[in-house]
Amino acid sequence: MTGREPTPVQMERLHQRSRRFTRPGFLIQLALLACLIAGPLVMPSFRVMDLVAKIMIFAVAVASFDIILGYTGIISFAHGMFFGLGAYSVALICHYSQPVQYHHLLLAGVLAALISTVVAVVISALSLRVKAIFFAMVTLAVAEFCHILGYQWSSLTKGEDGVSFKLPGVFSADWSGGALWGTQINGRLLVYYLILVVCALLFVGLVRFVRSPVGRVLKAIRDNEQRATALGYRVFRYRVLSTVFGSLVSSLCGALFAMWLSYVNPDTVLGTPLMLNILLMVIIGGLGTVYGGILGAAFIKIAETWLPDLQKLALSLFPKMELMHRLAERWILLFGILYILSVLFFPKGVVGTLRDQAEARRLRRLGRP
Repeated sequence: MTGREPTPVQMERLHQRSRRFTRPGFLIQLALLACLIAGPLVMPSFRVMDLVAKIMIFAVAVASFDIILGYTGIISFAHGMFFGLGAYSVALICHYSQPVQYHHLLLAGVLAALISTVVAVVISALSLRVKAIFFAMVTLAVAEFCHILGYQWSSLTKGEDGVSFKLPGVFSADWSGGALWGTQINGRLLVYYLILVVCALLFVGLVRFVRSPVGRVLKAIRDNEQRATALGYRVFRYRVLSTVFGSLVSSLCGALFAMWLSYVNPDTVLGTPLMLNILLMVIIGGLGTVYGGILGAAFIKIAETWLPDLQKLALSLFPKMELMHRLAERWILLFGILYILSVLFFPKGVVGTLRDQAEARRLRRLGRP
């Protein structure tokens, strides 16, 4: 013991640590986790379960992209490519391994992590020294190359037909284990819970990463790269670390996505629309928030799932109004309007704007400007 009084920063961290299990945010997380666990048992609808599983996967994928874009300030268009590398790792190993076993899934996860790490290191080492839009163009070119490769290497990837495969043992869609509390226990349900466990662990890892000393350095680099360099930090190394870590998590999300669909093709997991969706999700949720990925993924996936049903609703409610039918058919237009409204009312994303408003209220209570 040195006998010295703790600094204000240390006192603030001790205060936050003492109330971390009683904060409203932590209680909301527990409630959300409980809903995800009990949801399939209370509401055994495959459509709802499919929607929730995709939201979980993309929430983590978006949060990993937020590490690169929101916390480090690196514009990369290759994040969807790493998602696709993970998906194809699972698909190809399960497709060409007959009969498929449990260790093949573990092997696919390790392979996805290894390939994404190597590719991210190579891309970062060769092109991360350039600035802003130039690095973005390099990553876009590499991502498009992988998309084309997925089509052209048909002897391996089956081209545009895609790869269908079966999962082993209890994860197979054909497996059934009876009923529990009126809910059918089958392979799809077990895959759902596997996705839930893995996504929860990955998300906790992302949160711990941004709250670690490394995460604080990344934010310093984003805010003022020259000052971070002057303080002695190896900016290039931290940028590489951020890119590699985010890409690795994205590849694992792609592996989970492939397991859920039991099918992949180049457009589904390597196409430009996937990258655009991830970018929209992180903007809607809020850059530099991590938790914004959950709201962004939920917004996009719910809109994609339920907006197409507007046509049926319009036919039933307004059978003689042709204009309503035409508008309902063009649900993409409604989606665009929703996106514009979200940007207007939440300029820093939903979580970022709400966080700023809460901080402003706290400062007003303290009498500070």
